[in-house]
Amino acid sequence: MTVHTGQTLGLRRFATPLAVAAVVALLFVWVGTLTLDSIEQRTLNTGYLLDRTQEHVVLTVVSSALVALLAIPAGIAAYRVRSKAVRAAVIALGNIGQATPAVGVVILLAIVWQTGFYTALISLVAYCFLPVLRNTLTGLEQVDHATREAARGMGMTPRQVLWRIELPLASPVILAGLRTALVFSVGVATIATFINAGGLGDMIVNGLKLQRYPVIVVGAVLVAAIAVLIDWAAGLVEDLVRPRGL
Repeated sequence: MTVHTGQTLGLRRFATPLAVAAVVALLFVWVGTLTLDSIEQRTLNTGYLLDRTQEHVVLTVVSSALVALLAIPAGIAAYRVRSKAVRAAVIALGNIGQATPAVGVVILLAIVWQTGFYTALISLVAYCFLPVLRNTLTGLEQVDHATREAARGMGMTPRQVLWRIELPLASPVILAGLRTALVFSVGVATIATFINAGGLGDMIVNGLKLQRYPVIVVGAVLVAAIAVLIDWAAGLVEDLVRPRGL
């Protein structure tokens, strides 16, 4: 039974990347059967695709890392204050970025500041801040009160209770928020092309403008593949750090 269960988990663990690899391979086999014009050849080549994919992944990962560094401490601070007014104010600030359409956030920052990578990065952080902040607060609030009291009864300080009890127990909910932010970032990063920040959005927008459908399809499938792989990787991390018994 144990061996069978382990094999099943192993298959589940590797099924997603194998399926993505198969889809991408079929995509390029299909592209290889097409007669490409000069515009499509300049786009659908290894160098261009690798550059755009690297830009997209870097923008996604860096923005998500910044969200984690900012939103998790903000959620912990709001939780420790234990003031409903402070929590409401923090969540309201987080809502500003997500309540505004993603294109609006990107374009507004580009008008106010400048175009380029850093503007797109700040836009993504603003847009993906709320899920991590909200999940951090929710995860900490859902820790059983009796567990906290037992830890305090053992002589733990509030800081020790936070780091040894509350955060480990809240980690699955917090990581779920980070996972959501990562997937959001992949999708929203496609509009970074409008402010000259690169990414696979360049392919999709250029394909639409020039009516080159193979370019659109390749760009869209690669974005979807990145989103699925990042979600899969985040799920593995979530399973690894989940406390035993949860």
